[in-house]
Amino acid sequence: MQPTLWTIVLLICSNIFMTFAWYGHLKHLQDRTWYVAALVSWGIALFEYLLQVPANRIGYTVLSVSQLKIMQEVITLVVFMPFAVFYMGQPWKLDYLWAGCCLVGAVYFIFRT
Repeated sequence: MQPTLWTIVLLICSNIFMTFAWYGHLKHLQDRTWYVAALVSWGIALFEYLLQVPANRIGYTVLSVSQLKIMQEVITLVVFMPFAVFYMGQPWKLDYLWAGCCLVGAVYFIFRT
């Protein structure tokens, strides 16, 4: 598999863990103290880092650090939107579309040659 594709796959998986680590406790650990939520989140985040660090190292062989960062932001939004709507029960907002449009612009500018 090409390095860019490996990077995308690993970053998607990493972002799934990251999103649950950062926001999942809001749904499931409301009755616990913040430090319990932090410890659980750190445990989940370990798996995020086990995917994110190799993803960036692989990606950096063919992409610039700026391209990696913008790619990460796009993937974060793509993972977060369904998480917020379907898992957390938040209403769909048109703002997600506008944020996506801004990221399309960021992708254009950072990847143009």
